[in-house]
Amino acid sequence: MYRFLLSARWIGFAIFVVLLAAICTRLGFWQMDKLEQRFDRNDAITKHFGADPVDLSTALPAGIEVDKSNEWTRVRATGTYDVDHQVTVKFSTRDGAPGVNVVTPLVLDSGAALLVDRGWMETQNNVSHPDVPDPATGEVTIEGWLRKDNGATGGAVRPNDGQVRAISSDGMADFVPYDLIDGYVNLQKQSPAPSAGLAVEPKPELGQGPHFFYALQWWFFALLAVVGYFWFARAEAKERRKPSRIDGFAAERQLVPTMGRGSEATEGRRPGEARRP
Repeated sequence: MYRFLLSARWIGFAIFVVLLAAICTRLGFWQMDKLEQRFDRNDAITKHFGADPVDLSTALPAGIEVDKSNEWTRVRATGTYDVDHQVTVKFSTRDGAPGVNVVTPLVLDSGAALLVDRGWMETQNNVSHPDVPDPATGEVTIEGWLRKDNGATGGAVRPNDGQVRAISSDGMADFVPYDLIDGYVNLQKQSPAPSAGLAVEPKPELGQGPHFFYALQWWFFALLAVVGYFWFARAEAKERRKPSRIDGFAAERQLVPTMGRGSEATEGRRPGEARRP
């Protein structure tokens, strides 16, 4: 009944189903891995936000990069803003509104500088360079949390007309005349007070996100592919048993007992009856 499963068409279909189910299963586990990373991130944020701010040099000694162990650490630093090398991060939205983040290097007493995301302001959704509030002049003390460089590369992190699409100390390295400390800081407090018109970065969400439900969806697709294969196979077998098929499969089974009774049966005569003239 199911010998048709050995045909080239059905073997190819089976291979496709196996590959599809395997890919969907793998994507489900990938989402669960993302969920575990989200939990680790939430734990790190909760731990760091529950601690008092520390000096930048303590949280990030010279030559150390921002990684999972120290990202989100609350730090403080003192220096002078360098407005000449200030950039804006274009196409940054908040609550559905277009705007930019303003990133200004803070030159420290050591001569190195730290990129500071001073905040966000609403602007027109275009590529033109916006006018943004200047930072405080003179020496300032800031507080904020450490962030890793954005993983983007190329033109996304290299300034063009004073604008970038993502924040990266590596991308800004050739744009400034001093060494940049790895990563950047999301400004939260400043003395003297920061410029009006810039909204500081809100605290990150600590929910689990959609990863668990995405994993369930991928696993459901894998199960659906396997069940669908057997459903189509059963439907094909059922169709092949129909007497009304015209491909000869069902008709051949009905002709077998008739052919054994001789040619008389095919002419509509009873056995022994003489042929009519």
